[in-house]
Amino acid sequence: MTLAAPAAPNDRQAGAESRERFKSYLRKIGSGEHTSSGLSREEAADALDLILDGGASPAQIGAFLIAHRIRRPEPQELTGMLDVYRRRGPQLRTSKPAISFGMPFDGRTRTAPIYPLTALVLASAGLPVVLQGAGRMPVKYGVTSVELFEALGVALAGRSLAWVQQLLDQCNLALVHQPDHFPEADGLISYREDLGKRPPVASLELLWTAHHGEHLLVSGFVHPPTEARAWQALQLAGETNVLTVKGLEGSTDLPISRACVTGRPSAGSDGRQILHPRDHGCFAHDPLWEGIDAWGAQAMAALGGQGELASALIWNAGTYLWQAGLDANQATGLEHARDLLQSGAVMQQLNQLREHARSS
Repeated sequence: MTLAAPAAPNDRQAGAESRERFKSYLRKIGSGEHTSSGLSREEAADALDLILDGGASPAQIGAFLIAHRIRRPEPQELTGMLDVYRRRGPQLRTSKPAISFGMPFDGRTRTAPIYPLTALVLASAGLPVVLQGAGRMPVKYGVTSVELFEALGVALAGRSLAWVQQLLDQCNLALVHQPDHFPEADGLISYREDLGKRPPVASLELLWTAHHGEHLLVSGFVHPPTEARAWQALQLAGETNVLTVKGLEGSTDLPISRACVTGRPSAGSDGRQILHPRDHGCFAHDPLWEGIDAWGAQAMAALGGQGELASALIWNAGTYLWQAGLDANQATGLEHARDLLQSGAVMQQLNQLREHARSS
């Protein structure tokens, strides 16, 4: 085995200075309940840059992530980290307003995902849709977006960002796949594995979108304090068109077994909305995850307006058609979704995606 050449003195000095700077951030957030303090937006951005650039040691990175996990990142800290993802991450653009979905990258393990099917309905209505995800990731190792689209006959992994932009332009749908398009961020997965807990970048993934331009940003959450921090962080970042959703397993999938709590924050209001599937004939048990083969068959039936996932798909797609401004109210959004499914427009959209994936 060939040994790497020793680092040059200047490199060693720069590395030592970076680690010392990072140590100052650790002192602020890890000093204990009464003496720790949050970082400024600029400090949080610098800390994440150091992590992604290798300017912090593995021990420092682990300490930073677990300290932030325990004390929870403050809104300005999330905004600073969001600044880094916006600057360093992949960027997509559309000629008209889009909808971007932020949900946990570690996938689903209990309930059947609806969002890939929702995305197809929205795309068939002419609304650009931006999704994002990664490979099987701790702590849940749930099914991924790539696997779900593969079950529909659309291969989205291993694509260049230019290809993804072309798909968005031609088919109104894009999937930003972290291993392919943001390898710096993907390099943090080993820390998630070792810590056994979602680190603060997991919260960041719910707030970040690769889409630059006018869009509705939909973010899933589980705990109300998480939602409140998200609102503040996004406001600082200039994200003014935001919908937060207490969805299934922290995702943006709206449940049909219960009322769903959402927020559409604006100046002086949290825009709280309680959406009741029972009021629109969509109430039922949330479909359970039974494996990729079962899901693929259920998904194809739902795209024709039939089967176990159909009610959940109509409820989700119709609600998002309304929230994105394509329909005046929820009732007309639900009817619009039914029409798109029954007319075959959504299956046509899926076939267009398949053809694009096969031909390039």
